[in-house]
Amino acid sequence: MTTVFKSPAAYVQGRGVATEIADHTEHLGDTALLLADEVVLDIVEETIVGSLQEAGLNASSLEFHGEASQQEVDRVGDVAAERGAEIIIGAGGGKAMDTAKAAREATGGSMVSMPTIASTDAPTSALSVMYSEHGEFEEYWFYEQHPDLVLVDTEIIAAAPARFFRSGIADGLATWFEADATNQSHGDTIGGGKPTRAGHQLAQLCYTTLRQHGVSAVDAVETDAVTESVEAVTEANTLLSGLGFESGGLAAAHSVHNGLTQLEATHDATHGEKVNIGTISQLVLEGRDDEYIEDYVQFSRDIELPTTLVDVGLEDPTRDQLDTVAEAACDENETIHNEPFDVTPPMVRDAIRTADSIGRRLSR
Repeated sequence: MTTVFKSPAAYVQGRGVATEIADHTEHLGDTALLLADEVVLDIVEETIVGSLQEAGLNASSLEFHGEASQQEVDRVGDVAAERGAEIIIGAGGGKAMDTAKAAREATGGSMVSMPTIASTDAPTSALSVMYSEHGEFEEYWFYEQHPDLVLVDTEIIAAAPARFFRSGIADGLATWFEADATNQSHGDTIGGGKPTRAGHQLAQLCYTTLRQHGVSAVDAVETDAVTESVEAVTEANTLLSGLGFESGGLAAAHSVHNGLTQLEATHDATHGEKVNIGTISQLVLEGRDDEYIEDYVQFSRDIELPTTLVDVGLEDPTRDQLDTVAEAACDENETIHNEPFDVTPPMVRDAIRTADSIGRRLSR
């Protein structure tokens, strides 16, 4: 049995570290391309490009078009090659960073993840979650190389809409349940091989940190404040969750998320918001006791995370719609098969329906 632990080369987090990006990237190359959407460019372009240029690097920017798709990867890769970019910096949310990773894979060189929202664990991983041009999940792309640097400026994180911070907490909370299921089943991790003890323990630390600091951290971010709890949750959302899922394993929660993306009505919900429905569904699927599930649902409500299908855009889903979600979640390549028992689409459909019912009951 082979166990594998993978991680980015460097992780830097703190208030104001965006201004120090040149100090951490000078050894990676002489020409840099910053990829970010219009909103993120308004926030970081002057700081990032200016810092790199002051350090003597040739730096420019490119607007990200919003979807981590094959078409967007091809476009970004062509621009990077045309400009001779030795460093591609993906700034913003998970889709921008995943596109930057994929473009780096095509062009070579180095890659920097710079999340401006602590909404997913995408920044640290050696994979991209790929979607169609219309936002439906398609597949995972895996790479040999991890980001050379993950740079997280908590002042920028705290100033972003709190919804994204909550979304990252949801994604991070799932890490423990999925890693533990994979550990029990001796399943395979996204990183390749069997789970490591380190990955399993980091996933548990992620969950513990989020339960201990989540409420006060959200309160702080609501006022754009950076506190020790914000630092703790940002690290959990980004580093601990990233290492925990990649070297600990994924299971049902993310498979349910992937299934939910098949319904257009859910496309306005964030990744983490859909994952939270997946986590509650996983707890039901695993037969956790009432008190345990209700405690998780109540904590979700305390930080305003979705606990019902209505919360992610599904007002009154039909049986056929839920069957579509369940069938996609149980695709032969899905991580739901890391659960320590056989899983079938009817089981998943009924777990989602029950999770929704619990959420509605506790919201009355």
